[in-house]
Parts: sequence; structure tokens; C-alpha cells
Amino acid sequence: MIAIEDYEVATSKIAQTTLRSVLGQRSLDDLLMKREEINQELAHIIDELTNPWGVKVSLVEVRDVSLPEAMRRAMARQAEAERDRRARVIHALGEKEPAQNLGDAAAILEEHPAAMQLRTLGSLVDAASQPSSTIVFPVPMELLQLIRPSSPDGTRDQERAHEPRPAEPAPEE
Repeated sequence: MIAIEDYEVATSKIAQTTLRSVLGQRSLDDLLMKREEINQELAHIIDELTNPWGVKVSLVEVRDVSLPEAMRRAMARQAEAERDRRARVIHALGEKEPAQNLGDAAAILEEHPAAMQLRTLGSLVDAASQPSSTIVFPVPMELLQLIRPSSPDGTRDQERAHEPRPAEPAPEE
């Protein structure tokens, strides 16, 4: 048989030790969100330890937990890192949708080349509606070949540039 002289002091010491042990294994989030579960766990452990003394523990409640300053700073850094991580995830998800839309648009434009020209013209109309705007308009080379003047024989200057030239006679002395 175990003899305890002051069961109140002994129960208090066991409760403190058990409290430190159980809370040391939990995160602050668990402590805040699962308080009832922790209270029940503490009551069960303390009751098992004090039962041989004839002490019945019926209620345990965690009311206030004081943390050392270093622990509070560490927890604040952890919370800030978690907020930063969540912000990066949200930002990445925000970038994903426009990227998918651009990919879809590129696939459509690839299937229909004329759509790209129409899109370009639409952009020019939008830009021209702005006051005092300068527009640099890319002109496809194919279009320039269509409007290049032709020579009297019906060939275009560029076509004639690739034709072989007759040899010029040597100058007479």
C-alpha cells in the first residue's frame, strides 16, 4: 500500500507534471482548437495516477497557459511563415488560370492564322482610341511583296534581283 501524507499537494504535483507533459506534445493550434479533448486526456491520466490513493479526479480544465517570450516569438515566426506560404499558394493559383487561358488562346490562334491578324487589328483599334498614342504596326513581308511596284515586263524587282545577269562586255581600250 502506498502512503501519501498530503494527497492535495501530491495530486497538484502530478497534475502539473502531467499538464507540462501533455501540452509539450501539442501545438498551440491543437491547444486552442482541441481544448476539450486535452482536458479529458489530462483528467484520465491524473485519475489513473491518483486512484490508488483513493482520490477520484472528476474534472480537469486548462484555463490559462503562459508561454516564455522566446516561445512566443518562435510561434509568431511560424505563424508568419505559414501566412507567407498560404499567400504564395494563392498567388500561384491566381497565375495558373490566366496561363491556362493564354494556352487555350494560343491553340485556337494556331489553328486559325487569320484570327491572329484579326486580333492584331483589334488591338490597333483599341490603341488608336487613346489620345496621343504612337502605334508601331508590324507589316508582314508577304503583304509588302504584294504592293511592291513591278517592272514594265511584269516581273517584280525582287524576282529580277534573283535572275542571272548577262555578262557585261569588257571595256575597249
